[in-house]
Amino acid sequence: MQIPQLRTTLNIGILAHVDAGKTSLTERLLFDTGAIDRLGSVDAGDTRTDTGAIERQRGITIRSAVAAFTVGDTQVNLIDTPGHSDFIAEVERALDVLDGAVLLVSAVEGVQAQTRVLLRTLRRLGLPTLVFVNKVDRAGARTGPLLDDIRRRLTPSVVPLADVRDAGTPRATVAARALDDAAAQTLSEVDDTVLAALVDGPPPGPAALRRALVARTGEGLVHPVLFGSALGGQGVPQLLDAVREFLPAAGKGDRTAPPSGTVFAVRRGTAGERIGYLRLYDGEVRARQKVTFLREDVEGGAQELTARITGLRVVGCAGDVAGPGQIAEVRGVAGVRVGDRLGPPRAGRAGFAPPTLETVARAVHPGRGAGLRAALLDLADQDPLIHARPAPAGATALLLYGEVQKEVLGATLAQEFDIEATFEPSRIRCVERPVATGEDVEEMGGHSTTGLPATVGLRIAPGPHGSGRVFTYETELGALPRAFHQAVEDTVHATLAAGGPHGWPVTDCRVTLIRSGFDSPVSVAGDFRTVTALVVRRALERCGTRVFEPVHTFEVEIPLDALAPVTARLAAHGAEFGETTGGRTSWLITGELTARRVRDMELALPGLTHGEGVWWSRVAGDRPVRE
Repeated sequence: MQIPQLRTTLNIGILAHVDAGKTSLTERLLFDTGAIDRLGSVDAGDTRTDTGAIERQRGITIRSAVAAFTVGDTQVNLIDTPGHSDFIAEVERALDVLDGAVLLVSAVEGVQAQTRVLLRTLRRLGLPTLVFVNKVDRAGARTGPLLDDIRRRLTPSVVPLADVRDAGTPRATVAARALDDAAAQTLSEVDDTVLAALVDGPPPGPAALRRALVARTGEGLVHPVLFGSALGGQGVPQLLDAVREFLPAAGKGDRTAPPSGTVFAVRRGTAGERIGYLRLYDGEVRARQKVTFLREDVEGGAQELTARITGLRVVGCAGDVAGPGQIAEVRGVAGVRVGDRLGPPRAGRAGFAPPTLETVARAVHPGRGAGLRAALLDLADQDPLIHARPAPAGATALLLYGEVQKEVLGATLAQEFDIEATFEPSRIRCVERPVATGEDVEEMGGHSTTGLPATVGLRIAPGPHGSGRVFTYETELGALPRAFHQAVEDTVHATLAAGGPHGWPVTDCRVTLIRSGFDSPVSVAGDFRTVTALVVRRALERCGTRVFEPVHTFEVEIPLDALAPVTARLAAHGAEFGETTGGRTSWLITGELTARRVRDMELALPGLTHGEGVWWSRVAGDRPVRE
């Protein structure tokens, strides 16, 4: 076993809205630190982190990729994350494994709605974050006014560390900026020691302000701001210094503890084998070690995957033993998926909401239906929230976050699998929950409606919200052969997932096996699958179900004169209002709105606000459908 040389490890992500320059900055950081010998280009399609053909053609990052470089005695594992809102699940999966982040803002396009969503998420998680203003050498670049926009529209808790001369021209240069009185005032809002020094004297000096900035940045309370250009290289050395100084390294963890970690990305090797990227928090993982991954699916179910690691490479250094804070490329786990984890979930890390859109994919050529389903199942292994499942007539149902995902899937199927597919118009995905307890029994023998040698009795009862589907039994353990028992349990989950009386997946329920019987040697597992599906459907009819639709929590910032028309439109769409604040320069309205109405509001907002309104929303549970 080769244990890599120990050095400080820092796992960071680059986040931004589309076209802010994430991939270009990644290339620049790798080049300037000697990790690569030439700069890749998004336009040329030869960047290191956008490895898929679709990513290179579209110039957008879809799947998280990892690259490594060294600054002094610190190894930085750089995770380049998607910026498009349709891939927000990829962003949040990446955030879960980061020690810090760099948030990009374009000096030309300025603060975008997605930028605000990202910083909101970063601050909610308390993730230490630097702000890097990119493209200062491009025509139309702003610096001082943009800094004011950042304070107003992102957060006032920012401290600029650089000044730009000749912004908006190829001659743009970046120079260090001393921590001044304005920085002290900003820090005093989040640091009691700085506040006391300002009030009681003597005023804090540069060294004290620097220590406070390092500490409060590490807590995610304040954000240093730097300026530069990923393409021209200006300001990138200062950014590298800031990454090392202000972003805290990975926690030491306990190398002797049982292994704990998360798979945050999956890619295919040259031979088609699946390679998982595993971030370790505690313990060690090594080649030839037997491990058990835990997996939760979009329906709330859970399963285990046990396998032996056949190959392991620690990212950024030699060795086949990964320890706390490190990222390992893991081979040999045939079914590994994004989101699989070793050990229990980490405290303090929020999960991400499942997709709210559903579509159905069909092969253009009917004979390719089976191949289409196999391809989509393969892609769903890389992004399990797609949740591909069979649909009638050889079609495949999919869950999505947005229409761009649908376009990317179609292009991927054509280029990587040579399958042309069409997609039905997307619809909002609802769920059903039982409203009471219902039972049903199918007895084999003379009164059987199926004529099959299998007895199955089930009780379906409501479960706590968020509990998913739970299967249990009251029958005597061993009353059924294991194969028959497994057939009953698998069919219960499959039938509930296929849809209840209203056609939507059924969740948050407890299903209990209350009767069972078989006729040896006549009965087979297929008999129990057929009978169980029938009993589940009849029990659901007896207990009744109610349909719930996804709800978004929203914030909308609007001009002063747009309050009346915007609130009227929200009310017409059934919004439940929270707080309305502001009134000096703009209004901020918060509340909840059903997912099916969110797109309508996004389209209507520009006309209601003269193009000045900013909309932000996020899935936040569900509520009963109101007729």
